Formats: sequence, structure tokens, C-alpha cells
Amino acid sequence: MKKLLLSILLVTLSFTSFSQNDTDSTSIQLEVPVAKLVIKDLISGDGAKEELKINSEKIKLLDQKIVFKDSIINNLNNQIGNFNSILSTKTDQLKLSKELSEKLQTDLKKQQLKTKLMGGAGLVAVAITIFLLK
Repeated sequence: MKKLLLSILLVTLSFTSFSQNDTDSTSIQLEVPVAKLVIKDLISGDGAKEELKINSEKIKLLDQKIVFKDSIINNLNNQIGNFNSILSTKTDQLKLSKELSEKLQTDLKKQQLKTKLMGGAGLVAVAITIFLLK
């Protein structure tokens, strides 16, 4: 498409044409090869401007993607922190329950020992009473 437009421009510029005479004699006339080169430069400059616009839009989209990825990373880091705190809390709870279980086991053993001693003391008391009554 660009080549077609360029060839049309070059064909139209290669024709000789007449224009009104300028009263100011400071006008610059370009020779045909120089004019062709100027047109090529103008067309490539327009293409560069379009390419610059497209690249600027791409950069904006990439910046938006970076911001989005950063927010996702921050969210995941927050989730990891939350999971670590939950894990820490559960570990503390497990330690506490183990300590309470051990304390209850020792208290149970003490209570069983007291019960046995009281039962033995009761039997001794009954035996002494029977022995005294005989």
C-alpha cells in the first residue's frame, strides 16, 4: 500500500506543471530528484510518527500490566503472611494442648494415688477398728 502511494506521488511529481508566477522572488524550486528524496523523507517521517504512537500505546499497556502484576504479587505476599500467622497460631495451640494434656495426666496420676492411699487408709482404719473391737 505504501509503495502504491509512493509510486502515485512520484508519477504525479514527475509531470511538469505550470503555476502562477510568484511576485516574491525568494521561492525555492527543487529539482525532480531532490523533490523525490524530500517526498521519501516525508513519507518515512509520517511512518515513524505512526510507529511512535503505536510504541507509546504498547508502553502504556506494558506499564498497566506491570502495575497489575505488582498488585497480584503483593496480594499473594499478604496471603503467605496470613497463612504463616495461622500456622504459627495453630502450632502454639498444639503446644498448649500438649502441655495441658501432660498436666492433666500428672494430675490424674496424683489423684489415683490419693484415691489408693485413701482406700488403703480406710482399710487400715477398718482393720484397726475390728482389731480393737475384738
